[in-house]
Amino acid sequence: MNYLWGGMILIGIIYGTVTGHLEEVSEAAIQSSKEAVSLCVVMAGVTALWVGMMRIAEKSGLLEAMEQRMQPVLNFLFPEIPGNHPSRKSIATNLLANILGLGWAATPAGLKAMEELADLEEERRRKKQRAVAVGAASNEMCDFLILNISSLQLIPVNIIAFRTEYGSVTPTAIVGPAILATAISTGAAVLYIKTKNWMARSEKANNIFTKMVLKNEKASHIMGESK
Repeated sequence: MNYLWGGMILIGIIYGTVTGHLEEVSEAAIQSSKEAVSLCVVMAGVTALWVGMMRIAEKSGLLEAMEQRMQPVLNFLFPEIPGNHPSRKSIATNLLANILGLGWAATPAGLKAMEELADLEEERRRKKQRAVAVGAASNEMCDFLILNISSLQLIPVNIIAFRTEYGSVTPTAIVGPAILATAISTGAAVLYIKTKNWMARSEKANNIFTKMVLKNEKASHIMGESK
């Protein structure tokens, strides 16, 4: 990305110089720098507000109550994660933060969930259970990442802040379309995840059935030779 942005800036400067618009390029760079600083100040305030609200919800027990309400949803989405595993809490916190549009609060919980899912795979390896190779992403990790990317958002805080900063008359008009778009993306993600897992289970069942058939055929062949 550094090379990409650096190249774009360099091309702009060269083009402005060649076409005799270097002064406009300089003015645009200065104006953009001012807008960037102003936007950072606005986003810092919005971030402080919503992260503070998340902290209040956590301290008051509201967040924990919402996480408990999400357990049936987690059972549906992640049936192979044990009910008492700590990753479930981190996943619930991440999903709730994303739904509320608090991407900054969702990131730490998402990273923690990935670490705990990696610990779950390590535990499975120690117990000789089904597990992926060391360094590879587990099925639950992939599913969580897909849900995280497509997450439903009820309050698109970032977009509302951007629209407010750039003078939108109705900055919250984006809420309805955002809910619709993210609901569709989340629905598609859930459908993909469940279909993928169903196909994986079907393939596993077919492999087990094939091994049983081959084992029975081998046993029958040995018994036939012994007669």
